[in-house]
Amino acid sequence: MAHNIFKGLGIALITPFMEDGSVDFKSLIRLVEYQLNNGADFFCILATTGETPTLTADEKQKIKDLIVDLVGGRVPILMGCGGNNTAAIVNELQTGDFRGVDGILSVCPYYNKPSQEGLYQHFKTIAAATQLPVVLYNVPGRTGVNMTAATTVRLAHDCPNIVAIKEASGNLEQVDEIIKNKPRNFDVISGDDALTFPMISCGAVGVISVIGNALPREFSKMIRLQMKGEYDGARKIHHRFIDLFSLLFVDGNPAGVKCMLSEMGYIENRLRLPLVPTRISTLQRMSEIMKELKI
Repeated sequence: MAHNIFKGLGIALITPFMEDGSVDFKSLIRLVEYQLNNGADFFCILATTGETPTLTADEKQKIKDLIVDLVGGRVPILMGCGGNNTAAIVNELQTGDFRGVDGILSVCPYYNKPSQEGLYQHFKTIAAATQLPVVLYNVPGRTGVNMTAATTVRLAHDCPNIVAIKEASGNLEQVDEIIKNKPRNFDVISGDDALTFPMISCGAVGVISVIGNALPREFSKMIRLQMKGEYDGARKIHHRFIDLFSLLFVDGNPAGVKCMLSEMGYIENRLRLPLVPTRISTLQRMSEIMKELKI
């Protein structure tokens, strides 16, 4: 039976761009090595934070190949593979290149707004189309539909290779209900940096993090302290970053973390339309907080 290997600090990896809008592979290599050397436990590639909808098929293939070769098995790799056309996802799973990938992250179908039964049948069909471990991704703020705890638990019981859920509903009662009723070999992963501390306290096993792109050492320390039961130390780190958590997303994701990384000298502050960089006021406040935190 499959089990979840995606625990601790997962990096929701950004895609750096150069001034001409092309993918900045040199900066991507530097960034991944920085994260590996500072506490990253796994990578989540070609998902929301990577601006994947704006990437061409060729760019996605090159990014995937680069990350697989660069990581070289040092940590697991979770790759985005989802959408709102079930048959197209099944075809991608059956014909795509998943060399070096340890699991797939599949988001709830967006725009269609399926029923709970539709969500169940969608993910059951996806799980049957691959031997890879599947991590569900519930993010109703983006998809327009919330997958209930009952549907998540049903999938966890019925599909052996569905091993976890990236839960980003923002509803701690829903998180609690999943953790209470899930099978032993199924895990909950935080999909929200700001809620990672309370979610791990409830029983989540880690986070797929946006802020981890820029501050992997600090954020992984919080998680490790929690896992050892040292909640006071973990809580202090959580509270240090509360203001940054809100600024990260006020102008959309990954605008906030790209602004941080640009201020730190790792990347150009470039996004692809329809996303644009943070407002000047957000950038100024973020810079002030980073100086206060000595980042």
